[in-house]
Amino acid sequence: MTDAEPLARIAAALERISPPPPPAADPMAHPAYVWREGVLVATRAFRPLALDLLTGIEAQKAQVLANSRRLADRLPAHDVLLWGARGTGKSSLVKSAVGALQAEGKPIALIEVAPDALSTLPHLFDLIAPLERAFALFVDDLGFEEGSAGPRTLRSLLEGGAEARPDNARLHVTANRRHIVSREHGEAERAVNARDVMDDKLALADRFGLSVGFHNVDQPTYVAMVEAYAAQLGLPFDAADAIAWATGRGARSGRVAWHYVVELAGREGKQV
Repeated sequence: MTDAEPLARIAAALERISPPPPPAADPMAHPAYVWREGVLVATRAFRPLALDLLTGIEAQKAQVLANSRRLADRLPAHDVLLWGARGTGKSSLVKSAVGALQAEGKPIALIEVAPDALSTLPHLFDLIAPLERAFALFVDDLGFEEGSAGPRTLRSLLEGGAEARPDNARLHVTANRRHIVSREHGEAERAVNARDVMDDKLALADRFGLSVGFHNVDQPTYVAMVEAYAAQLGLPFDAADAIAWATGRGARSGRVAWHYVVELAGREGKQV
């Protein structure tokens, strides 16, 4: 055994424990990326749903698409907070709006950013600020625990200072609650006026130029969602069966509608 062999084995073991970061992708070449460990990584497949398939959220679609179009055209555009009930199409709408604009030939891409990576965004801003392309920075299912530094970081990114996002990038954040921060009150909060606490939390949401609410889906809207999916995919449609599927899951939402359609496609032996 040569002296180099033990060193080679140690180096290989260390690489398995802590592999090197993935190679950086060309930020002008792909429709969507993931911001991972300080590196832009191209997504393996970006297949957003067609906007027409997102049923029951017409007003929300119009708002988000118009704002994304302005971003792609390098016109003034807002950071967007999409908040409300689970499974109502918040995340799908962000991706579908970007996909629709790309189909029109607009220079825009999506970058997914993990909620715990907000503090690394200034580095991403440095990478994309000089580019002739717009970027929708997608932060999905954001929520902060009490005492977290996250709200302060997000305020800085939205409002200003030296670390503010460049003109060709806007945040698109989804959350189940409009005020984003956990509802639980700690001892320190109980010592001050509850209204002041809530006003402080809402102040974070108010820093988004566009706040879009999503609400629980009623039965007619749910059935319309399933019918739209089935028509697009050439699947048989049975409203009673679709309702029974939702009843068995104790919920009606766009997500439940899509899960039912996947089940239906599987029964029919068709791809989705």
